Amino acid sequence: MTRRAVVVGTGHYLPERVVENAEFEASLETSDEWIRSRSGIERRHFAAEGETTSDMATAAALAALEDAGIEAKDVDAVVLATSTADLTFPSAATMVQAKLGMTNGFAFDVQAVCAGFVYALTNANALIVSGQAERVLVIGSETFSRIMDWSDRSTCVLFGDGAGALVLEAQATAGTKEDRGILSTDLNSDGRYKDLLYVDGGVSTQNTGHLRMQGNQVFRHAVEKLAKTANTALKRADLTTEDVDWIVPHQANIRIIQGTAKKMGLPMDKVVVTVQDHGNTSAASIPLALSVGKSRGQIKAGDLIVTEAIGGGLAWGAVVLRW
Repeated sequence: MTRRAVVVGTGHYLPERVVENAEFEASLETSDEWIRSRSGIERRHFAAEGETTSDMATAAALAALEDAGIEAKDVDAVVLATSTADLTFPSAATMVQAKLGMTNGFAFDVQAVCAGFVYALTNANALIVSGQAERVLVIGSETFSRIMDWSDRSTCVLFGDGAGALVLEAQATAGTKEDRGILSTDLNSDGRYKDLLYVDGGVSTQNTGHLRMQGNQVFRHAVEKLAKTANTALKRADLTTEDVDWIVPHQANIRIIQGTAKKMGLPMDKVVVTVQDHGNTSAASIPLALSVGKSRGQIKAGDLIVTEAIGGGLAWGAVVLRW
């Protein structure tokens, strides 16, 4: 028998405020058509004043726990992917732990920007496979609206806020590629590309900063690296693209999503797309898309899913799992 990390619950949370593309026309030289044609984004959600990353993460976590039919006390660990934690420290994950009423287990943050949830899933999988945890709550939550330069039309129209969560549970399986659960992972980074996507501030510089991006360069790296990491993860699981039921990609830009699917030889009707409604929610986008895909009836038990992401660092990776 093989011990696998199996998804037993999903949930997500979106702030109440919805910002349509047209809202930017009053302050920027842009338009709904310009934003849609370049990104596929139609609207996004922004956190309310005082609403934090840990608040949204907690809401998504509660929805995932309810979906799994368990309580917070049944969870051994919380792994939270975010680049926009409430405070420098403690971790937002420990804040979620407290808000959930958990007095057991442990919690920590993972920071890999848009690739954060893939990194978090890989860490959670390792905790379960190694026997250090039986159930892990894996969350992606971001308040990117707090680090936008509202005068930069090339970036501020692309991002939104939100959270998504999965409950992973250890289950004994046959040890084949037909098993439910996480079947393989692939992580990568290359710090030489820092200047392509970064925030020009931080704790040691005593400046919060704003997001900066060289969009064309990020696009060029994204399609190539996302297709490669997805295929690497599939190969590690002794699978091919022909076995894939759904790609659930990081929801950054419809052109990147389309380009990656094409490079992998997969049609868009096998891709879960939510970018039009949420924009780029960074580490929250994959769990948010998984939760929405399940609620839509797209993702079903037994489906083989490839999820991949790339973000600042550059950091990128993929996870292959059977639902």
